[in-house]
Amino acid sequence: MIPVSEPKLDGNELNYLKTCIKSGWISSEGNYVKTFENQIAKQVNRKFGIAVANGTVALELAIKALNLKKGDEIICPNFSIISTVLAIIEAKAKPVLVDSDLITWNIDPSKIEEKISPKTKAILVVHTYGLPVEMNPILELAQKHHLKIIEDAAEVIGQTYHNQPCGSFGDISIFSFYANKTITTGEGGMILTDDEALAEKCKSFRNLCFGKNENRFQHTDLGHNYRLSNLQAAVGVAQMERLEDFLKIKRQIGSWYQHYLKDSDLQLPIHETIYAQNCYWIFGVKLLDKDKKASEIIQKLKENGIESRPFFYPMHLQSPFKKKRLFKNEYYPVAENLAEQGFYLPTGMNLQEKQIAFICKTLKKCISNDFRKL
Repeated sequence: MIPVSEPKLDGNELNYLKTCIKSGWISSEGNYVKTFENQIAKQVNRKFGIAVANGTVALELAIKALNLKKGDEIICPNFSIISTVLAIIEAKAKPVLVDSDLITWNIDPSKIEEKISPKTKAILVVHTYGLPVEMNPILELAQKHHLKIIEDAAEVIGQTYHNQPCGSFGDISIFSFYANKTITTGEGGMILTDDEALAEKCKSFRNLCFGKNENRFQHTDLGHNYRLSNLQAAVGVAQMERLEDFLKIKRQIGSWYQHYLKDSDLQLPIHETIYAQNCYWIFGVKLLDKDKKASEIIQKLKENGIESRPFFYPMHLQSPFKKKRLFKNEYYPVAENLAEQGFYLPTGMNLQEKQIAFICKTLKKCISNDFRKL
């Protein structure tokens, strides 16, 4: 089975882990945590980096730090992982969905302003699958309406928008370092900001809001244990040493797919825009034949030794949110179409061109139902 994702861990990961174990510093108090925070902050030109347990937690704490009131609204994409809306409702705020652009698969900037109301406090931007959101019109809207920008850059570390690092925009931003990300710590996340007050809040919230006076067990607020361990950070430090190499690998994989699938009955991801070259965190495709479903192709690929994944499922159709009576009678045709006909192919760091050629040949046969040579 060709896995959908596979990390590359053949740098200094093992050496740094040995250092942690020999020193005994394996908790969140070790030096690698601060080193990793500084690496990520420097990468995206931010003043403060706050390492946390995972990307979902990073998003939850980033929103919590903004001190929103119950009922305040945050505009966000419908086509996204469930963490996006989950983080908003955890803060007692109201998620307001916007449909995607059918070409970029990102939130459609032209549909945002119509969703702004007197209760809107922020726009949560999510860069999808390796291609940045068109940020300039969104930044202009935020300035015009005095809104905060929360940037979810979980899928685009090392990516730029008009040569400015993704993760550097707006008031607060986050990354994820899950095992399928370009940079991984197995599990892990990071909050980035230039606002010292926001940074201090996030640091406190990730660490049970311990008191700063003589009695640290006199807590200042209700926080949680969302810390990243020194062991995880050690892996992250080693990974960051090779970020540019990893980005080259991802873009090479993307270029191979573009070549072998150029004549297929598929919508391929945009290779390049005026503001960015795709970094291909994943290589997503969308069926053009409306009579075919992604789920059917995914199953056929699996039967032929190729693992793949469906696209995100729209937030307005998620059962947990229906039970909460959210998004009632709302309709988002682009997100629904992407979910029904989109899926992504293997992009593991160790993939070779001959494997991608095989994947593409098999995929074309699955789409055409021609299995005579499989």
